[in-house]
Amino acid sequence: MSVPDTAKAEEYLRRIGYYRLSGYWYPFRVFVKNQDGSITRGDRFKSGAEFKHATDLYAFDKTLRLLALDAIERIEISVRTEVALAIGAHNPWAHRDPSQLDRRFTTTKPGQNRSKFDVWRDRLDDRAAGSKEEFADHFRTKYSDPMPVWIAVELLDFGPLSHFLSGMKYSDLQNISRSYGGIRPPLITSWVRSLSVVRNVCAHHSRLWNKPLVDQPKLPKSGEMPELDHIATSPGGNRRIYTAFALMRCLLKQVNPRTKWADRLKTHMTTFPVAPDINIADAGFPDDWEKLPLWN
Repeated sequence: MSVPDTAKAEEYLRRIGYYRLSGYWYPFRVFVKNQDGSITRGDRFKSGAEFKHATDLYAFDKTLRLLALDAIERIEISVRTEVALAIGAHNPWAHRDPSQLDRRFTTTKPGQNRSKFDVWRDRLDDRAAGSKEEFADHFRTKYSDPMPVWIAVELLDFGPLSHFLSGMKYSDLQNISRSYGGIRPPLITSWVRSLSVVRNVCAHHSRLWNKPLVDQPKLPKSGEMPELDHIATSPGGNRRIYTAFALMRCLLKQVNPRTKWADRLKTHMTTFPVAPDINIADAGFPDDWEKLPLWN
């Protein structure tokens, strides 16, 4: 790999770290055939690879993460509100009542001594007891009851919130579905769970670019949501990060229809670094994606 300015390269390595940067020069390493016939990345670099290609990709990914966090923040706040409204319609503490939730969430499986609900509730109680938030401290000082759902949801990170959403009764999920244009409940719960993982990647400043989706979201049936039909034939299908951005766009149309987020994403993607053997298709972006109805 060409490193014409070694002093600057050393500065990057000290500031960012070898291991973190290595994920961005990984695509520039040559493929090698192993003795068992498998193909892996070797230690040598492709002709024309430069250290600057990796740092440019790193800078591009930083802004990409910020764009993802911007969208996910709006979606997360919306989901918090919808969960509080749907569960709170039963009573303020329905989120603690197993009879108000899906049995698959509250039933203890054979060989286990606690249900998913038990684990979730205990984590919530730990957060409620230890939270330094002013509203939590005020509630603990004034009341002895557990926190009602509209306060409890504010203590939940997106991951635990997504777990609770998946544990709600179908009828409550249908009520939430109406706020998102009638998207089927199984899709909503799957999308929120998948986006919560993407949010964690971004929050920990990990590489987002070209990273496979750990929790692959369910896709609508063909023709169910025509704007998303193209994902099934996109590079990598629902396994690449493009799918996450497509779902963000789909949900933001309901959460904040006047947002210019999609335009900012399209503008940023035009700044993708020029380097050998990498392109936006590696992350699942199809040809002329920005011209698709979803993005306009």
